[in-house]
Amino acid sequence: MLHTRPRGRLRARLIAAAASAALTLTAIAGAAQAQSREETLRVVTGGQVNTLDAGMQGITRDGFGLNWNIYDRLVSWDRKKFGDGYIYDFDHMKGELAESFTISDDGLTVTFKLRPDATFHDGSPVTAEDVKWSLDRAVSLKGPGAQMATGSLKSPDQFKIIDAHTIQVTLDKPDRLAVPNLAVVFPVILNSKLAKEHATAEDPWATEWLKENQASGGAYKVSTFKAGQQVVLERFDDWKSGPLPYFKRIIVQTVPEASTRASLIERGDADLSIDLQASDVLALKDRGAVKVVSIPQVNAFQMIAFNTRMAPFDNVKVRQAVAHALPFDDMFTAALYRRGAPLWGATWKDLPDNGKFPQRLPYSTNLDKAKSLLAEAGFPNGFKTTFSFNVGSAATSEPIAALIKESLGKIGIDVTVEKVPDAQMGTLISEKKLPFFTESAIAWLPSADYFFRVFFQGETRWNYGSFVNEELAELTAKARYERDPAAYEAAAKRMVKIAADEVPVVMLWQPALDAVMAKNIDGFTYWFHRQTDYRSLTRTK
Repeated sequence: MLHTRPRGRLRARLIAAAASAALTLTAIAGAAQAQSREETLRVVTGGQVNTLDAGMQGITRDGFGLNWNIYDRLVSWDRKKFGDGYIYDFDHMKGELAESFTISDDGLTVTFKLRPDATFHDGSPVTAEDVKWSLDRAVSLKGPGAQMATGSLKSPDQFKIIDAHTIQVTLDKPDRLAVPNLAVVFPVILNSKLAKEHATAEDPWATEWLKENQASGGAYKVSTFKAGQQVVLERFDDWKSGPLPYFKRIIVQTVPEASTRASLIERGDADLSIDLQASDVLALKDRGAVKVVSIPQVNAFQMIAFNTRMAPFDNVKVRQAVAHALPFDDMFTAALYRRGAPLWGATWKDLPDNGKFPQRLPYSTNLDKAKSLLAEAGFPNGFKTTFSFNVGSAATSEPIAALIKESLGKIGIDVTVEKVPDAQMGTLISEKKLPFFTESAIAWLPSADYFFRVFFQGETRWNYGSFVNEELAELTAKARYERDPAAYEAAAKRMVKIAADEVPVVMLWQPALDAVMAKNIDGFTYWFHRQTDYRSLTRTK
């Protein structure tokens, strides 16, 4: 069962969007008068920037994206070429605000040397005192603190000022994710003197003030911020943490309707948008008026999850049977128009070729094998179950559900599809009440032990399969601190093998992040937070 591209309907939607686009363009053009079109990047997004503070509970993805461009961190990752764009290189780190860093032989001490000429946007110098206060803040705030703890960064006592431009981080164990956690969106380096002017006894980290104000020193500074509507950024010409960006001005406009955003890009009235509908992306690409950079989200995945604590999915052969009955290829076509990287169809049996995760697992559509496994599980005539999906993801999840119902019916499993509201879905997953469902997830740090710690164990909602496996728990606990690359690789391969054998979830694919842009825009980079890094973009002549 395949879905065709609705080009005619899409064309009609784009034409109908013209009036709305004109209103949007008026707002954008008015904001851009002070800069030439050449030097201004116009971005349209379906999301909203709701805060300037990455530490705020409830920050949106767009908020993270903005934060990435206006603040520096001590370190970041290199990037490498991928098709017409780039992708961050998780295996190679580099200094950002730190001009260099060294790790002690025992892995317990990391020393950062700051760039001596770095300044904040107000002109004040960046010092180790600012870095310590910022890292203290990151581990102390609830949301950021939980993430930082995944790299054993838990207490302000771990951050020590050596001199004005040197700071040291100490660890109890040589956690392989300590330095990578200093490169995620949370541990931004703030102008501590400015932030502390707005702190109170009740709010020692100035969270209220930083929601709508910046204490930043990144490549861009905010000149206009209208929460949920528009952000205008100006280049900080004294930025020292990387090559000076090409664009002097960035205008980010919220335009909820995807077809309107597509129309703006095609008409040349906006330069870039991500997260358009797959059908829109294909039609725009076919017409040749735009550039599309499509990169698989290497740290994200769509899955089918089983509640391994609930009958009949507490039976591993039932889970294996369903995995072999899934119509993988048809689902990939119907849900994503094949835009992404498949995670099924591997041919290995004993161990995978490498320890990376997610990776392809050895499942493919085989109804005869599925029927045999179902009989071995004690269900030769099948059973009844429900399959749930989040209504907020209906564009991709509804065709998945329809195809699963059809395919499982061929092996005797009677599936009732349930569409669940967003908030309720999260609650039901957290309370382990759904037997069988689809969901997508993402890990900021694409390290095998991190994936398995987060998504394959524990009592959090992120353990989608409600999975308990003592060997896996032991492997992840040890691998986190393993410094021998060969030993880590062996442990990671075993983790992947357990996931393939026990099937708490079936990995479907890594969806593509489609960035649609004007033909003269270059340098788009995929980052773990799935937002745009304006610093790397250029406009060709």
